[in-house]
Amino acid sequence: MITEDLIDSYEDESDTDDPLDPFFAEGLITNVIRTEKSGKEGTVFCCEAGASTGYDLLAVKLYRPRQQRNFKNDAVYRAGRPILNGHDARAVRKKTEWGREYAFAVWIGHEFATLQALKELGADVPTPLKQTSNAILMEFIGDRESAAPMLSQVRLEPAEARRVFERLLFNIEQMLAHNYVHGDLSAYNVLYWDGKATMIDFPQTVDPRLNTHAFDLFSRDVDRVCRYFSRYGILSDPARIARYHWGRFLRSEL
Repeated sequence: MITEDLIDSYEDESDTDDPLDPFFAEGLITNVIRTEKSGKEGTVFCCEAGASTGYDLLAVKLYRPRQQRNFKNDAVYRAGRPILNGHDARAVRKKTEWGREYAFAVWIGHEFATLQALKELGADVPTPLKQTSNAILMEFIGDRESAAPMLSQVRLEPAEARRVFERLLFNIEQMLAHNYVHGDLSAYNVLYWDGKATMIDFPQTVDPRLNTHAFDLFSRDVDRVCRYFSRYGILSDPARIARYHWGRFLRSEL
């Protein structure tokens, strides 16, 4: 199970003893096998899945409490995201306690909704199953012995590198066509398993129609991917690729 120290490090607003209790209560998970990753946004656990899910293993991404998170430049990614309730909008703008809590909840909900939408579009992302106030339950990429490594940790054969590179660029293009820009894509948030690359970490995803920083974020995503695969001798012009697809996006040609 989760250690007491880890439980104490999270603030669970529902006052349950274990932040994963909602998933246990619905039979979505039956056991926590191990802690897989602990990063700036939260901790990921590998869990045994309940029979009703159709999976053997599931991942729980448990977000760090707002006070403990270390995600820089949140405002860049939140730009353009509408807040329909005037009270909430003012609270976020004034950075009141409620405003900060509201923004934190929206951050989690945004990742879950983005995963749902991208999965429906056929993008290479984990299948999301359920969201709580501070966690997301999703498909686990890997097996009982180990999680899928990050792309940055594997060495690909030249032909495989070319295939993965082209598939990632295809995902980036298709996301843009449906009004999504990852905003923080790199070889560190792409998993590689059984010959397939899976993109992860979507809380900062932006809508290019609304976010004034979208082109810069899109260009950075393309640049990081191209630069990573240049080590395999794959030559590309990331600035030209970004401008080309962005122009097609602006002309509604994607």
